[in-house]
Amino acid sequence: MDISSLIPALGGGILIGLAAIGLMLFNGRIAGISGIVGGIFPFKSNDTGWRVIFLVGLVLSPFLYRIFIGQITEINFDTSLPLLALGGVLVGVGTQLGSGCTSGHGVCGISRLSIRSITATLIFMATAALTVFLIRHVLGA
Repeated sequence: MDISSLIPALGGGILIGLAAIGLMLFNGRIAGISGIVGGIFPFKSNDTGWRVIFLVGLVLSPFLYRIFIGQITEINFDTSLPLLALGGVLVGVGTQLGSGCTSGHGVCGISRLSIRSITATLIFMATAALTVFLIRHVLGA
């Protein structure tokens, strides 16, 4: 891996930070995806539009990247679809238990020096590391 391969990641991180700052400055909202998605239903006419626009921007971003920058790196998962689905369900449960997701706590909460977010992010990261260790090195999956 050379330094030039890190440039897209750095650019992505900067864009995430700018999006979080923009949402806070112009809308007074925290850019936690689980909270944004969770707030769409039930529909509230005065609070749904910005959420939908934010999510549409998330979905369109890879397409815009490809148009303006070039080739998108192909991502391949070497695991089964049921295991990926289980992971998605567990993430959803975790966002409810943790009162937010990694983007809300990790990007926005830590930048606000929220003790709750710092604690949640440490737990997210430790759990992720333990899960990878167990699945890859203990279970051999």
